[in-house]
Amino acid sequence: MADMKPEEVSHPPMDQLQGLEYCIDSNPSWGEAVALGFQHYILCLGTAVMIPTFLVPLMGGNAHDKAKVVQTMLFVTGINTLLQTLFGTRLPTIIGGSYAFVIPVISIIRDPSLTQIADDHTRFIMTMRATQGALIISSCIQIVLGYSQLWGICSRFFSPLGMVPVVALVGLGLFERGFPLMGRCVEIGLPMLVLFVALSLYLKHVQVRHLPILERFSLVISIALVWVYAHILTVSGAYKHSSLATQVNCRTDRANLIASADWISIPYPLQWGPPTFSADHAFGMMSAVMVSLVESTGAFKAAARLASATPPPPYVLSRGIGWQGIGLLFDGLFGTVAGSTVSVENVGFLGSTRIGSRRVIQISAGFMIFFSILGRFGGLFASIPFTIFAAIYCVMFGYVGAVGLSFMQFTNMNSMRSLFIIGISLFLGMSIPEYFFRYTMSSQQGPAHTRAGWFNDYINTIFSSPPTVALIIAVALDNTLEVRDAARDRGMQWWERFRTFRGDSRNEEFYTLPFNLNRFFPPS
Repeated sequence: MADMKPEEVSHPPMDQLQGLEYCIDSNPSWGEAVALGFQHYILCLGTAVMIPTFLVPLMGGNAHDKAKVVQTMLFVTGINTLLQTLFGTRLPTIIGGSYAFVIPVISIIRDPSLTQIADDHTRFIMTMRATQGALIISSCIQIVLGYSQLWGICSRFFSPLGMVPVVALVGLGLFERGFPLMGRCVEIGLPMLVLFVALSLYLKHVQVRHLPILERFSLVISIALVWVYAHILTVSGAYKHSSLATQVNCRTDRANLIASADWISIPYPLQWGPPTFSADHAFGMMSAVMVSLVESTGAFKAAARLASATPPPPYVLSRGIGWQGIGLLFDGLFGTVAGSTVSVENVGFLGSTRIGSRRVIQISAGFMIFFSILGRFGGLFASIPFTIFAAIYCVMFGYVGAVGLSFMQFTNMNSMRSLFIIGISLFLGMSIPEYFFRYTMSSQQGPAHTRAGWFNDYINTIFSSPPTVALIIAVALDNTLEVRDAARDRGMQWWERFRTFRGDSRNEEFYTLPFNLNRFFPPS
């Protein structure tokens, strides 16, 4: 075999990911964009259904309450996504429900003043109002950090080296929502995983009229096939004598969303009544807002790469966080039971389809709003067994995790300093949250269980988030350990041009506001 030339075996670092069919500001045909937008809508249903399914019964709500919360969450997700793609970072990201808010919401649910309410529906309404009040107050954190540019100033200390574990764990840190959930009904989950990988990768070159239909529409095709297969198992009585847990995870008729939803229902602010405000609840909720801030920052950087855009400048990150704070305010006003963050699974789907078009995400937001108003039609799609979504997450979260690891190309990985920072940040970023999770499952309370409930929520929420733990450790070490001697090892020279909005002409191409709004809000 002939010796290869050095340029044939080296892979120089690249600011933008190559190989995408459509980047952030290029668009497929309208028909293709609509079909892709519908797939993004289907994908975001998993989180929009799972969070209310878990929290609403604990609050005392019934099936109709759950269906209404699901509709509300999808409606607000559509609004927040449109605002973020138009006026925020302008990246193709969906702003959906966040699991980071589960811990402080459970703390509100367990408040003695609420648990003593005898009537379940009254308890649900009062708990929802308390959650709304906490979300409204805590949203001020992201609004202030974003529009004051404070988060942009902080992000200037983020190097490629420090972002490797943070972005990687935005995806890999969600491993509990992948195969462990898929394994609850392996006879449905495993065929879904195998079929999706086969269609999207092994058969991706199959074309219809020069369109790689299996690569771009493998998600909706595989979901439809496995959903029909799961329904056949259900109606044939395959789970007739199975345990309740198996039936919930495998049957297609257990979601109870179609019959419980209204035919037409338009969510509106304060639909549950006036919010109630408590300092303890608000302080506890602020911890989830900080986690959402970190997770969204990592997801924005991953989305920029998978959309073949340049790394978002600090000014753009701050602008996006500010609009996400507005989104949290809407979560509180409408009553979505939990706050929002960037949907990681939809970011991963950009890589799966190789289409990072902003227009596709905006169309998906239209589907969210449309089907949230037509409750029973939306409930049909929302009744897909969560096991199917868990199988897809195994691929999508892996894409996002790989994007984080790809930032190592900008760093010196022959440096012991780099190896130490990345290694310990990745390890502790997964190990510490796993300790908090196991402790909570065994003791039914977090490791922090003092008399100060808000303090417990702070510690238990922040240290249960892999990206947040990784950010604390990686950024602290990266900015204090042998900084002068290892300045080039951190990779900052690669991101230097993106530290200001006008530092690179591509920044203006990707992140300039529409309707000539930059004239009124000049970037810094």
